[in-house]
Amino acid sequence: MRTLDGTAVRVALFATCLADTLFPETAKATVRLLERLGCVVDFPQAQTCCGQMHFNTGYRDQARPLADNYTRVFSSYDAVVIPSGSCTGMVREVYPDLTGSPASQAIANTYELSEFLVDVLGVTDVGAYFPHRVTYHPTCHSLRMLGVGEKPLRLLENVRGLDLVELPDADSCCGFGGTFALKNAETSTAMLGDKMSCVLTTRAEVVTAGDSSCLMHIGGGLSRLRTGVRPVHLAEILASTEEDPWRATR
Repeated sequence: MRTLDGTAVRVALFATCLADTLFPETAKATVRLLERLGCVVDFPQAQTCCGQMHFNTGYRDQARPLADNYTRVFSSYDAVVIPSGSCTGMVREVYPDLTGSPASQAIANTYELSEFLVDVLGVTDVGAYFPHRVTYHPTCHSLRMLGVGEKPLRLLENVRGLDLVELPDADSCCGFGGTFALKNAETSTAMLGDKMSCVLTTRAEVVTAGDSSCLMHIGGGLSRLRTGVRPVHLAEILASTEEDPWRATR
């Protein structure tokens, strides 16, 4: 990716808490994918949690310093890419009011991964290879807050070897919702049961999404039932090639 004067565009990765602590392969895959597409990727060490968990639980004052830190840390980059619809939604939709900086360059230049690939880089075929039967779950924040629409599906449709199967009731929530799953465990579990039933009807080997949180929830349920269906982040599928194929790590 180049600017008009031919210099490389500096892209920063915001890894998210879950990728940093539980699912590092998602962050690594995002970097491999972006570099393969010609981006120069940086990982600012001063990044922290985006504050979504604090904000959604009512701790607005505790979320504000984290939001202010984000706008400082990422202010010098041409784009910030996040492999998470929920964290991207927090930055773009909540930060302008929370920080009092609606014109912040860091906020304006923040993109969910599929948005960045399709809308900024202008690509739907990233040269990926993933020979598996896959179904896609559109996460709530990416679907309803960001409006990414068909972008992830367009990317998946162009992955060589991939058999994409439509997920019934795809736009239904999986029941995670961050602290919702803890505060409303019975309701969350019932929603998860419905989502797992839909996934299993597809006979997919892999369920994918743009958020590790939803995949953790869905994948945990599928694992407990010993279904054999693997949760794999969209970034890991798109980063997979014949030369460097995806390998199960969880």
